[in-house]
Amino acid sequence: MNEERKQFVIYSRKSKITGKGESIENQIELCRQYIACHYSTQDAENALVYEDEGFSGGTLDRPQFRRMMCESHDRPIVAIVVYRLDRISRNIGDFAGLIDDLGQRGIEFISIKEQFDTSSPMGRAMMYIASVFSQLERETIAERIRDNMHELARTGRWLGGVTPLGFTSEAVSMCSSGGKMKKMFRLLPVPQEIRIVRRIFHLFAETVSLSETEMLLRKEEIRTRAGNPFTRFALRSILSNPVYMCADEAAWLYLRAHNADLSAEKMDFDGSRGVMVYNRTEQHPGRTHKRRPMEEWIVSVGEHQGVIAGEDWIRVQELLARNASQEYRKPRSNAAILPGMLFCGECGAPMRPKLTGRIRKDGQPDCRYVCTAKERDHRCSMKDAPGNALEAEVMQTIGGLAPNREEQCAQLLKLRKSISGMDVEQNAEIVLIREQIAENESAIRNLLHTLEHTGESDVGKYIAEQIQECDRRGKVLKKRLEELEWKADESETLSADLLLDILMENPPLSILSVEQKRNAVRLCFDRIVWDGETAHLYMRGSASEEIPVVPSCVYSE
Repeated sequence: MNEERKQFVIYSRKSKITGKGESIENQIELCRQYIACHYSTQDAENALVYEDEGFSGGTLDRPQFRRMMCESHDRPIVAIVVYRLDRISRNIGDFAGLIDDLGQRGIEFISIKEQFDTSSPMGRAMMYIASVFSQLERETIAERIRDNMHELARTGRWLGGVTPLGFTSEAVSMCSSGGKMKKMFRLLPVPQEIRIVRRIFHLFAETVSLSETEMLLRKEEIRTRAGNPFTRFALRSILSNPVYMCADEAAWLYLRAHNADLSAEKMDFDGSRGVMVYNRTEQHPGRTHKRRPMEEWIVSVGEHQGVIAGEDWIRVQELLARNASQEYRKPRSNAAILPGMLFCGECGAPMRPKLTGRIRKDGQPDCRYVCTAKERDHRCSMKDAPGNALEAEVMQTIGGLAPNREEQCAQLLKLRKSISGMDVEQNAEIVLIREQIAENESAIRNLLHTLEHTGESDVGKYIAEQIQECDRRGKVLKKRLEELEWKADESETLSADLLLDILMENPPLSILSVEQKRNAVRLCFDRIVWDGETAHLYMRGSASEEIPVVPSCVYSE
């Protein structure tokens, strides 16, 4: 590689999405000016730019940063340039590992604000020292936040946002320790929703199954606040939420045994109110909120009424934990090759394989594919697909993609190019949708906060409409995310190069392993849609190119 092909990389980050202060655009422009001044204008113009907005510097787990580090292995880079040291990381361990990695690969690191340059020993030493102080600042901020949480916990107040099922929020005026009146919020029960919450806890304790609880709720036509059927994910969230637990003696003993940080005395756990937990989840933009271990919880007694007795809530947590440890795992012997690829033509839901219990003449278990929406709540009338016959037709189609070996190799090589970014694109879409969901939820919180100060004015009505629009958008995004995650969970890891090598040897497809057959399907097709009689195979890399396949025998219900 010659020096002329090497490029500079500019990385920028901002914790909050705002136009104030050191905006992403300002950081990039200042970095370009530095490169142009110390190197050349051409280097500045050709610099690669990676930007993460809305991400903390406490971790390196940021989408554009990960992408930058991944691509730095595949292209020649002179240096990574940042506006300020803490744009990369506020963690000394992460930072030291990064600098060592870049140094071993001959990539310099330049921070223009502090005038640090790793090309000199003194520059590296000063950079480590500055990173130590950056981490100290981060830890000091975290400690200050935790102290504030303790102060909040003593009030038992609701911090805002979307209230859990069963409650709404009410603004109240409280006198602070300094004698000032402050506006705070507390939870108020919604009787009809409280009855639903109690029903959910009762059904789960009785069935010990999220799936059965979901099915029974659908039969009873019990729906969410938004009018949608409950999903297992929503039920798990409700059942594990401590806001429903009565602050009684059983709750006190349970929380203390799990080393939760209690901001209330034992005498306060008299059963008259509910539990309020702060610092319960770890939130990252673009990702599902992660539940923190109980020892990191800050627990107080809230101003709301408890819904479920402490010992009953604790029993449900034990059942959830037991179910999680015994959670169904797809057996390695499962021979179905279309999970994650076959979708219902009527409602668009994924179709999953299900054994009928019969044995076919060839000695193989009889399998059919069932629409998951039809199975779950009977809202779809799609006929089941004959699994064995459909899979055989799909594999035969793969074998006949081209009439001769030369054309088949050319076709497979074409597919190699189209599939090279398949998993990356799917994962990128998942990350993007998670980011959009996080941004949407943040927008709702901000709008709710603004609405508190506008009342029932025309502006307030407009803001309320915006909140409803954000809520609708959030539902669409979450549905798409569920589809992508379901497909990713049901798919096997694809080794495109290895599979192409196997297929180019032109073996009888029947000798391929189950995993190789699954990968062959994913390699050749983007998705398969079943309309009740015909499977429509959509070629990868060409959304409009479709191959209709009619199984030799259609399953009759």
